[in-house]
Amino acid sequence: MAQPVLLCESNAMFENIIYAGSGLGRASHLRRDAGHLAQLAGESRALLAPMWKGNSLVLTGAEPRAVLLPAAGLREAMAAAAETVFLGLMDGAPVFASDLTPLSDDEAGPSLGPGTAFVNLREIGPVLPGREAAILAQAKGLLHWHRQARFCGACGSPTFSEQGGHQRRCTQPGCSTVVFPRTDPAVIMLVIDENRHRALLGRAPRFPAGMYATLAGFVEPGETLEEAVAREVAEEAGIEVDRVIYAGSQPWPFPASLMLAFFARARSFKITRDAHELEDVRWFTRDEVLAFESKGMFLPRRDSIAFQLISRWLEQG
Repeated sequence: MAQPVLLCESNAMFENIIYAGSGLGRASHLRRDAGHLAQLAGESRALLAPMWKGNSLVLTGAEPRAVLLPAAGLREAMAAAAETVFLGLMDGAPVFASDLTPLSDDEAGPSLGPGTAFVNLREIGPVLPGREAAILAQAKGLLHWHRQARFCGACGSPTFSEQGGHQRRCTQPGCSTVVFPRTDPAVIMLVIDENRHRALLGRAPRFPAGMYATLAGFVEPGETLEEAVAREVAEEAGIEVDRVIYAGSQPWPFPASLMLAFFARARSFKITRDAHELEDVRWFTRDEVLAFESKGMFLPRRDSIAFQLISRWLEQG
């Protein structure tokens, strides 16, 4: 009888992770000189990713595309923006992003070209070319942080942006606290029962009806990623795990997470559900997951690393 094998022994990375792989050179050395960044923004090859009320500018239609506009023609808009940040270099061209929310109270946002619209990245991201989705994700995450960090957490004074938008400093001379863009690490894991060829999937009350996904949770202070995996699974489902194996990661700017994906082997199998966290949690065989559609059930969105985890497990069947 063949021995059961835990999936992903090789720690191989996932391919084609959406919201990753922008190809931009972050060029952190250019962030130090605000005057030089202003000159770069005026170059004919400089590009701007406009955002408005947290939405990204895209060319709508059958094949949506991200819209990067010549920055030189939008200097006035950039000057009036709530915030402008330097994203990096794309094939040598400087790329910026601006929060243009102050420019328009219209429900659709400022008009920046025929066929374009400001759209929620979470709705449009899965159908954009990968590099474009990643650039918009970087812009969205950074500009969201600026909106949340306008005041100092130490003394309450206003803060100002520096380093090309990659840090903020308190304006109070006696404080001068510096803060950096926030990214919240979260573990997301597929727990596997090797002997019975099952995986643990659950659904939170906030999920759309019928959706089942991997378990997930934020990393707490003072714990490793592996400890966070074990704690979250024990808290939410009462299952003990070991052999926690890293599988990959994904930026998730909704609003500010980094999803760290793992496979874990179950050491216990009796489920004790945390009713505050989960509406349901069950063991599923591969055949049962493949039959989801016929039962009005479905997996997470294809742009999520949760879908990638489950898909890889299904492929190993």
